[in-house]
Amino acid sequence: MCIDEKKKVLLVIGKMDQKMESIIKEKIKTDPENILILQSYQPVVSPFSDLMRDIIIAVYQENADEIIVAAAEDNKKNLETIVKKINENKESQKKIQTFDYLFKYCKPEFPESEIMEWLKGSVTFTDSVHTSVNVIQNHPLIPSHVKVREILSLKAELAFF
Repeated sequence: MCIDEKKKVLLVIGKMDQKMESIIKEKIKTDPENILILQSYQPVVSPFSDLMRDIIIAVYQENADEIIVAAAEDNKKNLETIVKKINENKESQKKIQTFDYLFKYCKPEFPESEIMEWLKGSVTFTDSVHTSVNVIQNHPLIPSHVKVREILSLKAELAFF
């Protein structure tokens, strides 16, 4: 990945992707001081989310020239384990029932039908990364000169570098 050393790169990455983060930082041919990192448990971006607001602010405040959305497929497996723990937690059972009621009867605010579906995310891993890149690229407040790309998984991208 050849990036001008003076360009600033904003890396939007899943919080559980530490290994991927270090490899990307190592492989990007730019000064480490010019790599900005925004972490989210899942780097899923919607047009008016807090994460999108943070991306817009980082682009303008830090003069970022490129945005890379990076996520590893392993996060989906980790997330399923976490959701299972929440579901098995006795203390959460009544709360889950309440949330499920709200999800069922408060449409369109909740597009999913159950709280567990919402926690897992209803789209596939690849679709969520593609969608996030598309949302960022087409957001009216992202300058047109800012390049946006994705890194879907560690193994596939090692060949790319």
